[in-house]
Amino acid sequence: MVRMEDIISLAKRKGFVFQSSEVYGGLSGAWDYGPLGVELKKNIKKEWWKSMVYLHENIVGLDSAIFMRPEIWRASGHVDGFSDSMVDCKDCKSRFRADFVDLSKNCPNCKVGNNFTSPRSFNLMFKTHIGVVEDSSSEVYLRPETAQGIFVNFRNVLDSSRLKIPFGIAQVGKAFRNEIVTKNFIFRTCEFEQMEMQFFVHPKQIDEWFCYWQQNRMNFFIETLKISPDRLRFKAHDSTQLAHYAKAAFDIEYEFPFGFQEVEGIHNRGNYDLTQHAKFSNKPKVFEYHDLLTKEKYVPYVIETSAGLTRSVLMTLCDAYSEEELSDGDKRIVLRLHPKLAPYKIAIFPLVKKVELTEIARRIYMELCDDFHIFYDDSGTIGKRYRRQDEIGTPYCVTIDYNTIEDETVTVRERNSMTQKRIFINDLYSYIKTEILNYKEDFNKCILL
Repeated sequence: MVRMEDIISLAKRKGFVFQSSEVYGGLSGAWDYGPLGVELKKNIKKEWWKSMVYLHENIVGLDSAIFMRPEIWRASGHVDGFSDSMVDCKDCKSRFRADFVDLSKNCPNCKVGNNFTSPRSFNLMFKTHIGVVEDSSSEVYLRPETAQGIFVNFRNVLDSSRLKIPFGIAQVGKAFRNEIVTKNFIFRTCEFEQMEMQFFVHPKQIDEWFCYWQQNRMNFFIETLKISPDRLRFKAHDSTQLAHYAKAAFDIEYEFPFGFQEVEGIHNRGNYDLTQHAKFSNKPKVFEYHDLLTKEKYVPYVIETSAGLTRSVLMTLCDAYSEEELSDGDKRIVLRLHPKLAPYKIAIFPLVKKVELTEIARRIYMELCDDFHIFYDDSGTIGKRYRRQDEIGTPYCVTIDYNTIEDETVTVRERNSMTQKRIFINDLYSYIKTEILNYKEDFNKCILL
C-alpha cells in the first residue's frame, strides 16, 4: 500500500502542494497548492459541479460570502456548540483532542503515563473584526462551513430561480476551523474547501431522497473520479455521533495510508437550520415553502451532501499513486489519474532540439492548447521525459521526430500501458478527444429529478 511519506514527497517535488510560509519555517495547518495542485483541484471541482449541477435540472449554484452576520452562527448553534474537547500532556506539553487519545494510557507523543489535564472545551471558529473599532459590536467569524450561506439564501434562490421542491443549492468554497490538532498532510487543516449541496424536500419524502443521495455520492467517487471501490465504504453515525442538527448521517470513507477516514458526509438535517433562522431572524415566512398545487405550507427538510475538496485531492493522489518494476530493473512512479483529472492532458516532445522539429511541435501545441492543457518539454532523453510525465499523471505524450517531417505523423504514447502508435497530425485532436471520452462511461445524459 502507498505510504504517506511517498505522497508528501511527490506532492512537494512535483508542485502539487507546498507547506505554507515554508521559507519562514512553515505554518501548521495551512498549505499552498502549486501549479499541478491547482489544476488537480480545479478538475475535481469541475467534475463535481458537472455531476451535481449540470446533470440535475433542479439544482443550482451559489457563491456566498465568507463573512456573514454573527447572528447566523448563533442561530446555527456554532457559537454555543461548535467546539471540541482538548487535553494537554503535562509532561511534554503536547495538545490533543480528547476523543483522539485514551486518557487512561500513555501520551501518544512522549509515551509517558496518563498525565493529562482535565478536558476543556475549545470553540473551533476563527473570530475577527470588521470596521475600525475592535469591540463586541464589530465581531464576525470566518465561516466554519459553507452550508449556512445556502440556508439564509433559501428564499432568494427559490424566488429568483422559480424552483419547486424538491430542489438543491450547490456551493464550493473555503471554510475555516481552528483545529486543535492538524495532521496527515492536507487531510485535517485550518483552511480548506468544501463541495456542498443542500437538497430541500417535502418532509414525507426525506427517507426516499436520503437513500438516493447516498448512492449518488458513492457513484460519483467510483464512476466519475474512478476511485478504487474496495477502498471506499459507508459508515453510519450512531445516535452518540450525530451532530446537533442531524437526524441521520452516513460518511463515505476512503482507506488512506493512515486508515479509513471521511471524505464526504450525507446528512438528514431535518428542518433544523431553516427553523432556527426563521426564529432568530423573526421572519418565518422567508423560510416557508408554499406549494401552489396542493396549497400546503411547510418548512422543507434538508439532505446535505458535504465533500472535502482538499481531502478529495489527497484521496485522488493516494489512489492513483503506483510504483512499478520495469523489465530492465528500473522503477517508474505513475499517477494513474483519470485523464479528466490529470493536470496536463498532453505532453509534447520534439525528439531533439532542432528547429525543424521544434517548429512542428510548437505548431501542434498551438493547435491543441485551446482544448487541452499541454506541457511542452524539449530537454533530456525521451525516456526521462516519459518518466517525468508518468509521475505527474499526464495520460498522453506526443513525440515529433524526423519521420514527422516526411509524413506528418507523430508518436502517441499512452501512460498506463506505455504503448505507442503513429497518428497523423490532422487526426491528433480527434484521437485524444475520443480516448479521453472513452476512458469511462459517457455521463452527458441529464438526470431529471
